[in-house]
Amino acid sequence: MSSRGRPRNFSREEALKSAMEIFWDKGFDNTSLADLTRVMGLNPPSLYAAFGSKAKLFLEAVDLYGRTDGAGIWEFLDSAPTAKEAVHDLLRRSAENFTQWPEPRGCMVVLSAPQMEGGDAAVCDDLKARRLQKQAALQHRLERGVAEGDLPAGTACDEIAAYVTSIQHGMSIHARDGAARQTLMAIADCCAAGWDAMVDASSRKI
Repeated sequence: MSSRGRPRNFSREEALKSAMEIFWDKGFDNTSLADLTRVMGLNPPSLYAAFGSKAKLFLEAVDLYGRTDGAGIWEFLDSAPTAKEAVHDLLRRSAENFTQWPEPRGCMVVLSAPQMEGGDAAVCDDLKARRLQKQAALQHRLERGVAEGDLPAGTACDEIAAYVTSIQHGMSIHARDGAARQTLMAIADCCAAGWDAMVDASSRKI
């Protein structure tokens, strides 16, 4: 990869972290090339030489987010002894993660997504796939609960997984709006409090 035109002290990882932060704050659509070159300390030719395109840079930044600031939410899904505890733990970890910075942040995968209409198709598809992958992981954990007798047979695991991820996405928006950790924890606790009724309604419907 050519390094022509880059500053001598160029650090790809530091530049990528700067890109991640501005994409996270402003979103893919609202982050301009001028924004990126300013925070990364690169001119446009150097940026494209190092990262290929704005879309490729963004997706690489999302990967970095998953390894760093976004880590620690989903990693313990399978270790919880029951499906209810797995969901409660997931939402409480989300509350902690989304409020760990001085400024409102929330989840980058949810909040930096581009507008579908007229947006970059590769970016839209990639972020959608990431969100659905997490939802599928949750559904798999719930199905394990059914297999282990923790949840009743006939539980609509797909619907509960969709509901819980919708709650999590909403918590991310609340965090961006400045909601306190206590508020997000209360949302997680409310979801746990209604768990038995939700599972019962889900299995009865089927």
